[in-house]
Amino acid sequence: MAQIDRLLAHVISKAGSRLELKADKKPRLELKNGEALELLPNPLPAVMVEVLAGDVVPPQLKGAWEKEGQTEFDYDLAGQCFHIRLSRYADTPQIHAEHVGPSKVPSPLPPASLAETKAPAPAAPPASTPALSATAPAPPSPRPPASHLRGHRAQGHPLAEKLLATLLERQGSDLHCTTHEPPLARIHGDMKELEGFGPLDSATLLEMMEALATPAAWERFQAHHDADFAYAYEAGGCRLRVNYFQDRVGPGLVCRVIPNQLPDPDQLGLPDPVRRLATLSKGLVLVTGPTGSGKSTTLAAILDLSNQKRRDHILTIEDPIEFVHPRKGCLVNQREVGTHTDSFKSGLRAALREDPDVVLVGEMRDLETIAIALETAATGHLVFGTLHTSSAIGTIDRIVDQFPSDRQQQIRVMLADALKCVVSQVLLKRIGGGRVAALETLFITPAIANLMREGKNFQIPSAMQTGRSYGQRLMNDALVELIQSRKVEPMEAYLKCPDKESFIAACKRAGIPFDLRLGEVEG
Repeated sequence: MAQIDRLLAHVISKAGSRLELKADKKPRLELKNGEALELLPNPLPAVMVEVLAGDVVPPQLKGAWEKEGQTEFDYDLAGQCFHIRLSRYADTPQIHAEHVGPSKVPSPLPPASLAETKAPAPAAPPASTPALSATAPAPPSPRPPASHLRGHRAQGHPLAEKLLATLLERQGSDLHCTTHEPPLARIHGDMKELEGFGPLDSATLLEMMEALATPAAWERFQAHHDADFAYAYEAGGCRLRVNYFQDRVGPGLVCRVIPNQLPDPDQLGLPDPVRRLATLSKGLVLVTGPTGSGKSTTLAAILDLSNQKRRDHILTIEDPIEFVHPRKGCLVNQREVGTHTDSFKSGLRAALREDPDVVLVGEMRDLETIAIALETAATGHLVFGTLHTSSAIGTIDRIVDQFPSDRQQQIRVMLADALKCVVSQVLLKRIGGGRVAALETLFITPAIANLMREGKNFQIPSAMQTGRSYGQRLMNDALVELIQSRKVEPMEAYLKCPDKESFIAACKRAGIPFDLRLGEVEG
């Protein structure tokens, strides 16, 4: 008898309609009157849900379950037929069992007393795996409605399939769908309409959004009118970071393309001092920049170098999980905010008890998250994080200003001891197509750490100019190098640089002419 049979027996005995088993949650039985019951006192760990799924999945579907992370089939128990759907999102397994009705071949009913039901324990699979009846297989159930297909791949929805295929064909980075507007894509930094598509109405968008979303994301969107999740688009060989929102005219979505292949530091043009951050033993490393500047890509490349060169434990806390890091030299655990932990701060607080060597914090949004990240770095861990700031020095000010005035001196001292490097970047249009990143790198030397303790951040740029041998590079110098190597136009660099006056002076020293008046109007 499969271990899940004891739980399914309650569906029969209590005239239930559906059983849901999710990792780290209690088994949930939905009754036909709409009520819900919890069948066990304790949540089921993910490994137990995997065991329960492996017990019942038919042999001919095991390959699809292990490779694709989802499958569905009919299952017979005690003369009753269940339609079972198995799904796995971000390594979190789920089992949904719908009670269809009587089956053709009865079987003995196992004991269903709640007192006899215990939390199942991992065990060797039984000699015979229950599957569809061998003598009289149940006919395939009709295709379930959209509400039952929340976790299926985009190929199941014709419009989503066509939109995503066109996005990748045009080499776009983001797909934008808004009610009463035609779909648009960001291609090499510019927003362009996708040809062959008309304006999208609210009903069409909602149908497509429900088909793409995970159950948890769809529930969040219905309750709060916005949701974030990662989506594996296998037909395109990539993942998507998806955001759902509601605005004044109706629902909308934005999809950011995340390649399945981890970014190559050579193709990104990461300098050697930045690559060496992957081998640090401890400290805090921050990658900063505006939204869409490639922070996640740079961090993924550095983390992959750590994964290759180290023999440690890497823990990431992301919202949502973007690049997937397989095990190479390190054990990698990736946790998603909202799915595997409540928030960045709760996940980071728990990380201190999970024996990590390297911790990645997807975004340091609030004071408490920043404080815990500093504490984690100060206690001998290597912490990577991101902030939305436009310069390396602005990052230091932003962190210190997050704290009350009576704690700021203490934070300056902690930051001077824990911070190892700040990488600030912007993304520019490359001549000939594509985009390229300009990196400002601030490495914390003893002299710069002393300036940070004394609150003399305004003197740091001078120290960076005299410390190029340490890997220091100002944003203006990075932009001038891109112009001189004919990778970007001078005006593009001017419009993206955070300090335009000093950039103009740097260009004059390098002998780079361009129309400043036009830049002043557009900047």
